[in-house]
This record gives sequence, structure tokens and C-alpha cells, in this order.
Amino acid sequence: MKTFLYLTGGLVSATLLNAGISDADLARLGRDLTPLGAERAGNADGSIPAWDGGLTSGPAGYTPGDHHPDPFADESPLFTLTAANYGEYRNLLTAGAIAMFETYPETYQMPVYRTHRTASVPQRIYDATKEFAPTAQVVNDGAGISGAIRGIPFPVPENGIEVLWNHLLRYRGDAAIRRIGQAAPQRSGRYTMVEFQDEFWFNYVRDDIGPEDLNNTIIFFKQEVKAPPRLAGTILMVHETLDQVVEPRRAWVYNAGQRRVRRAPQVAYDNPGTAADGMRTADQFDMFNGAPDRYNWQLVGKREMLVPYNSYRLHSDQLSPDDILTPLHINQALTRYEKHRVWVVEATLKEGTSHIYSRRTLYVDEDSWQILAVDQYDNRGDLWRVSEAHCINYYDVLTFWSTLEVHIDLVAGRYLAVGLDNRNPMYDFTIERTEGDYSPGALRRSGVR
Repeated sequence: MKTFLYLTGGLVSATLLNAGISDADLARLGRDLTPLGAERAGNADGSIPAWDGGLTSGPAGYTPGDHHPDPFADESPLFTLTAANYGEYRNLLTAGAIAMFETYPETYQMPVYRTHRTASVPQRIYDATKEFAPTAQVVNDGAGISGAIRGIPFPVPENGIEVLWNHLLRYRGDAAIRRIGQAAPQRSGRYTMVEFQDEFWFNYVRDDIGPEDLNNTIIFFKQEVKAPPRLAGTILMVHETLDQVVEPRRAWVYNAGQRRVRRAPQVAYDNPGTAADGMRTADQFDMFNGAPDRYNWQLVGKREMLVPYNSYRLHSDQLSPDDILTPLHINQALTRYEKHRVWVVEATLKEGTSHIYSRRTLYVDEDSWQILAVDQYDNRGDLWRVSEAHCINYYDVLTFWSTLEVHIDLVAGRYLAVGLDNRNPMYDFTIERTEGDYSPGALRRSGVR
């Protein structure tokens, strides 16, 4: 039985009952809806085109393993928003973008380009979405799901928690290893680069298991600090659980100085992110991750908005981090914004729980289910931090994922940039892993300074 919906103060709320897409909506997938549930058609004025399958191959001369050349490198901005003209486009902007123009009127800009709906995934993910959408359901008051694997569980969402689960379970390849930089510049622009080697094995998208075989684990993750020397050798390992209320995420840290592995229950919620200088919480990594149980998730609806998209320039190996990391915010001249339809979800803190963010507004891409932007509010209700995911289609594997996350603190006048890969080897999506590679014993054996 589907959820019952009612409108309250402009927000869509829901009583969570047994889910499962209706037969009518299931028949729409691949027809007037894309296989992942977005509106296939463009918008009324043509500024958002129809989805035609997304980007499924790279430009001529591209070799997998290289940095991804910009397929739109010959395009120029249609227009650029500045403090002088952003008010004309206010209805297309997030609260965070408006705050940036008001906080940094001399330097902040948004170059707006032609819209390209590049998001795509392998056919098996489309097939799994249609196969399991009838049985997918939210359980434990939103803390987990059941009856789905590989695909997007709720391609036609009826409430905010379903949209969030679509983001948490979206396709990001089968497995990946990446070498990225993280920096939190001072107001002057000075920064120390922290180098990570991240490794993901996405248990949820495996072809050889069913929903009943997940063992409540959707992702195996390992992150080793490579630099600076004072932090190098520390390794975080996480088994991301599907229902983190029934079983909190399993996390361990290898301490290079002590050569010991310890459990790490603090890697959750609003505890500080790894080596982030207090500029993000643990659950801000990948825009939002982890247990959703401290918030009420309400669906506002779908809007046309100007959001970061197809950010190949920020991904370019022709740039260095110094080109990107400027005082107060990243070099906005290197960014790319496009008009897309996004799902807007309001997360408000539940009574009796705690978090440094009392409210979060999420803007979720209809084509990929990637969160593109988040506005985060403090416990007084004031906008505090603004997050953006600058994404590309990794067309060698068909996944739309961030190349750079930026978390901006409006109060401190600082920001955190995560994912700087311009001078690093490109993501390797061909690695093969097993569950045994992510045991505490394997972590201990991999810990060498």
C-alpha cells in the first residue's frame, strides 16, 4: 500500500506505510519518465532539454584512466550572475547562493551555461530499478529500506525520506579508488593540503546477491591519509550499514603511531569530519551520509533551479589546486551552473535529538539522485553553512558523481574543498574487492607508515 500524503504549510508530509510503486507509475518508467524516474521531457521554454539517455561515451581521443576531457569545452556562459543582477534570478537560486552574493558581493559570481542532461548509469541499474521498485519499502520509521537492491528504490518518490534513500543508494560504480586532496583555506587563502586515498566497494550494486543477502551493509569504505606527514598513515575503515538504528555503522581507525586498530563510533552524525579543521560534520561527506533518524524529512516538491552541473573544468588536469583555492570561496570563474529540475527536501531536527544543524535544505538532481546543494542552519534558525557538489558524468563507467565538494561557513568566512584531483591519478573504477579486504585484520595488515 502506498503512503498517504497531505499538505501542511506547503510541505508534503507522509505516514510511512508499506511502500511499492503503483502499476501506473511503474509503466511510466522508460516512457514519459526516465528509467530512474525523472521527467523525460524538457521544460516549457526549452531551457531544460529532454533527457535523451545522458552522456554514454567520452570525447574523441579519450582513454579510460585519463582525466575526463570536458565535452563542452567550446561553450561560453549564457550569462553570469553577480551581486548586481542576481536579484533578477532569485526564484532560481538556493538560499545559500543568495547568501553568497550578499556576503561576498565583490567576488562571488555564477557563470550559467546551456543545460545538458548528462546523467546516465549502466542498463543493469535501470533494469534493477524497474524490477525492485514494486517491492521497495521504507522500514523502521525511515531508518532503513527493504526489498530493493542495485537500482533506485523509489523512482517516483512520495516523501522526503524516499528521496534521501535514492541519494544514499545511487550508482557510483561497482568499486573505486581515488587519490584526492582536501583543503580548508584561511581567510587569507593560505592552506595546508590533506591528501587522502579513498576506496569504495559498493555492496548494494553487486549483481551476484539479492536484497536478503546484503547483511545490512551497503558500502565498504577505506580512507588512508597520505599527507601531511604528521597525519600520514592513519586509516579509517567503515562498513556502511543499511539500517543504522538497528545496527550503527561499523567503523575502525588504524593509528599509525600506535600501530593499533580501534573501533571508531564517533564517525557519525555531527562529529567532526576527518582532518577537516572543524569545517564539516561526519554526515556531510558526500553531501549527506549515514543514519537519517535525527531528522524529519519533508518533501517540498520539484523546482527548476540554477545548480552546479557538468563541472569538468574544476576536474581538469590543466589546473592546479592553487588555481581553484582562492580566499573566502573557490575561484567561481572556473565553475559551471545550469538550469535543472531538482527535488527540494527539508530536514528538521526531531524533538529530543541533537545536531549542530537544526535544519537542512537539500536540492537533489532529478536525473541522478545526486544531492547538488545543501543549506544548513544553526540552532537559532540562521543560515550557517552552504554546500555544493560540483559533479561530472564519469563517462567511462556511466556514473554522475561529484568531482569537488565545497562546504562554506558564512560565519567563519572560510570553506572546505574536498575532492581536489587535478594533479592526481584518475579514479580507478576497475578494482576488484571482497568482503575480506575490509576486515579489522586486513586493516591492521595494511597499516604501514
